[in-house]
Amino acid sequence: MAKTSDNSGEPLLPHIASPEDLKRIPFDQLPRLADEIRQRILEVTSANGGHVGPNLGVVELTLALHRTFSSPKDKFVFDVSHQGYVHKLLTGRQDGKFDRIRRTDGYSGFLTREESEHDIWGAGHAGTALSAALGMAAARDRKGGDEHVVAVIGDAALTCGITMEALNNIVAHTGRLIVVLNDNEWSIDKNVGALATYLNELITNPIYNRVHHDLESFLKHIPGGESLRRMGSRTKQSAKNIFVPSCIFEKYGLRYLGPFDGHDLELLHKNLDFARQSDQPIVVHILTKKGKGYEAAIGHPERFHGTSAFDLATGESKPGKKSAPPNYQDVFGEAMVRFAQDNPNLVGITGAMPSGTGLNLLREAIPEQYFDVGIAEEHAVLFAGGLAACGLHPVCAIYSTFLQRGFDPIVHDICLQNLPVSFALDRAGLSPNDGPTHHGLFDIAYLRCIPNAIVMQPKDEDELVDMLHTSIQTPSPTFIRYPRGAGLGVPIKKKPGRLPLGKAEILRPGSDLAIWALGPMIQDALDLAERLESEEDISVCVVNARFAKPIDTDLLREHAAAFRLLVTMEDHVVTGGFGSAVLEALSDAGCLIPLERIGWPDRFIEHGSGVDQLRAAHGLAPADLHRRVLDRWRGQQTPAAEGSSLAHS
Repeated sequence: MAKTSDNSGEPLLPHIASPEDLKRIPFDQLPRLADEIRQRILEVTSANGGHVGPNLGVVELTLALHRTFSSPKDKFVFDVSHQGYVHKLLTGRQDGKFDRIRRTDGYSGFLTREESEHDIWGAGHAGTALSAALGMAAARDRKGGDEHVVAVIGDAALTCGITMEALNNIVAHTGRLIVVLNDNEWSIDKNVGALATYLNELITNPIYNRVHHDLESFLKHIPGGESLRRMGSRTKQSAKNIFVPSCIFEKYGLRYLGPFDGHDLELLHKNLDFARQSDQPIVVHILTKKGKGYEAAIGHPERFHGTSAFDLATGESKPGKKSAPPNYQDVFGEAMVRFAQDNPNLVGITGAMPSGTGLNLLREAIPEQYFDVGIAEEHAVLFAGGLAACGLHPVCAIYSTFLQRGFDPIVHDICLQNLPVSFALDRAGLSPNDGPTHHGLFDIAYLRCIPNAIVMQPKDEDELVDMLHTSIQTPSPTFIRYPRGAGLGVPIKKKPGRLPLGKAEILRPGSDLAIWALGPMIQDALDLAERLESEEDISVCVVNARFAKPIDTDLLREHAAAFRLLVTMEDHVVTGGFGSAVLEALSDAGCLIPLERIGWPDRFIEHGSGVDQLRAAHGLAPADLHRRVLDRWRGQQTPAAEGSSLAHS
């Protein structure tokens, strides 16, 4: 049970095992508790990395939410949920698993329904909270419940089409929903667009703030206002609009409170309690400081949105491997600058991820050939199509996991019209610390079924530049997937090469079996081939497939005739992936050869400390690959295997 006095100076946080314990702490002790929470978050994230700025910015808000409402009966739906560390600490998750957050055997860096009854909604992408919360409110109304539903959204969520669709439907589906708009002017980078400008106007207009803060008080002070105050809400609203226009939320039928200081606990409690008693949907607009309490995070909000481990005293990132090769995103960004300097029709598009994709380099070098559309991936894809239809060549750089949101525009608007748009799919493969919402393990499956799409993956950073150069010269939609993190240290040619579409590359000759691999699995294939030859006297051919679509069917037919076993390896789910494409191509060609498909299993992969740990957990460590291929090879040498038809993983 929480202490009710601080006479001893004993820390408060360790005594909070549930939100009920929080409510027993005297109100005047909450600032001290807030300081303790910030210190705990900084200690843990400096060791593990994580979303530092977002969590430091919502400490007071989360305290006020849990003091005002009663979780888990009342439901909090956090947009993205990367700001859920404070919520975790207040809902019984202060054990050692919090100290290992985002690592193997630690808590997730996001909210997940499996982790706690207080996590009513799991998330990892922006813009989902309002629709989900509205669904919960509508379900409550239908079932006759009395619980509160609170959606906590950031100002960047308003750039998401899903959020605006939900906003349009709120008053049609419920009479009671609380929306907390946590406005810190940032998503990952500085927010862009008309809505960001509009919110700034709300913040800086003192007359607007004063009038909108309390409609009843306003009407008391105008001639005839007392009689208007006794009339219906529609009449009162119309009277107010004579003097000041309604804000956008009121146009959608929601009452609006704010904006006010989101770090002032007294104001937070007052306004949240008012919202709790509201008989209509309401928006509570608060202003917070991303990174509050840690100067390094305040001064560098983009870097501390999500960071690797850092020195707590200085805020500097902890050193990685000495002389590490450049990250793929930076190789891509530098190539974009080089190509754009020679081609004024080449433009880059990001969805609020300039540094994460490397397009910050283009923004700095040639800003007129750079677009940031905010967290709006569907719009980014369609916008790219419009540019391409008018003679430009857009390169749309979006993480693989986030491009999933643009699937319909990719099909309906880009590929159906066969427009020359290049897509750079960063983070294809694992994003280990972030977990299943951020792993890019599905893009081959959701892209290779679309006509006109060309899907490729480089073996190293030099080939990435070649593929970007090739895609810019190709009059069709192209998709280049590449992993998070550092390349292999391969030098990049001064002049890029144009690759023949759909043609693979033999990296190592062999005579017994062939491994066709994509991307980071190529090095695993080469290592495996070396081991099989040296230990088992098995001659292994290794192929850099390069393309998941189109497949090099000519070389594949040759190999089906020449080898006794084919193996595919990909950093992607095995279901519907590259191996499935090879299997289909062999079947269409009437080639009867055993095929072992190696990739990630048909399940959502959890978060973990690193790629190696997650591969080991799912049978993809080097020893597992060796055993699996060797067992399959030996199985093919038995008499029963003679004349066998196509096999699968």
